[in-house]
Amino acid sequence: MQTRSKGFALISVVIFSGIGITIVFGFVAWALSSYRLSTHVLNRERAEQIAEAGVEYYRWHLAHSSSDFQDGTGQAGPYVHDFFDRNDQKIGEFELTITPPTVGSTVVTITSTGSLVDEPDVTRTVRTQLAIPSFAKWAVVANDVMRFGEGTETYGPIHSNNGIRFDGIAHNVITSALSSYDDPDHNESGADTLEYGVHTHAPTYSLSAESPLPVTAPIRNDVFLAGRQFPVPATDFVGISSDLSQIKTQAQASGAFYNPSGALGYHIVLKTNDTYDLYRVNNLQAAPNGCTNLQSQDGWGTWSIRSSNGQTLLGNYAFPANGLIFFDDNVWVNGAINTARLTIAAGRFPDDSTTRRSITINNDLTYTNYDGSDVIGLISQKNINVGLFSEDDLRIDAAIIAQNGRAGRYYYGDGGSGDTTCGVNANRSVLTLYGMIATNQRYGFAYTNDTGYETRNINYDGNLLYAPPPSFPLAGDTYETISWEEVE
Repeated sequence: MQTRSKGFALISVVIFSGIGITIVFGFVAWALSSYRLSTHVLNRERAEQIAEAGVEYYRWHLAHSSSDFQDGTGQAGPYVHDFFDRNDQKIGEFELTITPPTVGSTVVTITSTGSLVDEPDVTRTVRTQLAIPSFAKWAVVANDVMRFGEGTETYGPIHSNNGIRFDGIAHNVITSALSSYDDPDHNESGADTLEYGVHTHAPTYSLSAESPLPVTAPIRNDVFLAGRQFPVPATDFVGISSDLSQIKTQAQASGAFYNPSGALGYHIVLKTNDTYDLYRVNNLQAAPNGCTNLQSQDGWGTWSIRSSNGQTLLGNYAFPANGLIFFDDNVWVNGAINTARLTIAAGRFPDDSTTRRSITINNDLTYTNYDGSDVIGLISQKNINVGLFSEDDLRIDAAIIAQNGRAGRYYYGDGGSGDTTCGVNANRSVLTLYGMIATNQRYGFAYTNDTGYETRNINYDGNLLYAPPPSFPLAGDTYETISWEEVE
């Protein structure tokens, strides 16, 4: 009996020892598996960080060489870089594929794949898009005071380096570089009549004009539907001069360049078959009797081509491959495009305030497509004009810049109650702009006596932000991140 008991005990020990060993080995296996899993998860995180380091490296590279998309090698990628820890030990590498901007865009795509020395099969890939915003980051941007009347409705951001009075409806943010200013449209002067950098006199509910300044600006969401901000940093108009000179050089090299006409300027009519008719302007329509420059505006005139014997056809020409057309003279523009990207510029160098050139739009200038495939830039050394004999319902699809002058319409009226001296054309109905306006001097297509365009619709083309017209000025040289994603 004793021997049998010892046998049962031995069997029990063996059984329980086996169970224990199984449990121990199972625990060890679980621990090893957990360790390998946690190590794998950690390595995946490290691989992603290395991939992100690749993106940051190329962001740094572009900050020092903004147009180099070959990693300084002059060769096609991909480009592989070792990645070291703080002890200068190589722990991995990142592989970069750089996709440069397409024609008409500033968007650079960086695809970075990170990997580890310890676990080469573990890789993570991220794709980031960087871009430099163009000068067309606003619907309207000015270097002077601005006033938007009650008939104005805007659908994009608006900024001035000076003050803004806005009495219409703004669907986007309005900003000014000033905290307050003395509005020149007011007869009073002095500190007690200062207005906010962005203010309104539009009536609403029981609120009155915003003067004198209360401690806190009231929320005027009847006018500023997306708000107003002031002060904010000013924007630079000076740099546009170098951009315009560069456009001239590029047009001379591989675009279309036209010397002085020997007359009043040129008239270009754009066509949807990627060609344009070019005319020499010989005569302008005279102002009606009694229609004079009552406000002593610089360069005042009808700025309208005479319908009879006003111009001479020079020929029909294809759009240049680089999309740049430069005139060393005044130029009139109208017509339509279909899947085209153009910049039309007017200027004379060396720059002299007495010889600066202007661009005039009296008839519709339109796109066929509104998905970013059509774009027109108009850059004038002086003014962007709309003349006296302009269309009653005028549409302008373009990004326009008046570098030293103003974008607008001259004052056509006698100052009386009817303002009929300049004829029925002094009063126009609707101006619609799709694109953006940049103006150095005060912008305006209407006056407080109801001359000019009664209704002004300014619609911002968001495609212009990172896909501006050819050689259009940029808002700086710093790339911004516009998208990030992990690629499986």
